[in-house]
Amino acid sequence: MKIIMLGAPGAGKGTQAKMIADKYGIPHISTGDIFRANIKNGTELGKKAKTYMDQGLLVPDELTCDLVVDRISQEDCKNGFILDGFPRTIPQAECLTDALKERGEQMDYAVDVDVPDENIINRMSGRRVCLNCGATYHIVNIPPKKEGICDRCGKEIVLRADDEPETVKKRLDVYHAQTQPLIEYYSNQGILKTVDGTQPMDAVFESIVKVLED
Repeated sequence: MKIIMLGAPGAGKGTQAKMIADKYGIPHISTGDIFRANIKNGTELGKKAKTYMDQGLLVPDELTCDLVVDRISQEDCKNGFILDGFPRTIPQAECLTDALKERGEQMDYAVDVDVPDENIINRMSGRRVCLNCGATYHIVNIPPKKEGICDRCGKEIVLRADDEPETVKKRLDVYHAQTQPLIEYYSNQGILKTVDGTQPMDAVFESIVKVLED
């Protein structure tokens, strides 16, 4: 089962992706994790990505796509995978479609976790992130066991600058301009499934499972 998670930043797609990955025993692949792993392991692709990231630049579509295709070619992805945070743009989506087509494969589902902007702005101001290992929390929905401390690695968790309301509005503008066209792209491919992301977390998960198993 090959799944793409779509949704605005803060829609909760990362949390849902982890739960789906656990349920179906497939890898949860986020571009952030791929970048970190390749940089840590000193791969050629990782070195290239680091030169952009060190300058605060976005990693170009082509390089991002190469990193993702390299990751989904690994043994643990043979029964499927779930992509979270990729593709973000139409060129990335086309690159992924072409790479899979070369292998005689295609994506099975693109799941859009749909949440209105104002809900997202309220929700993201409660997010906390561990800058050391990348784990994410929410002070109401997924609080850490110990306030302000990451369950996974014991380091401090923080409100990132890009989770502050003004920044979130800007990120949503970028999402609507760049990423929302993917909804139409995957709708045209006949694989788009939309779920109501304003429901409680477990209800969103049940909705996703239902569309995957219909």
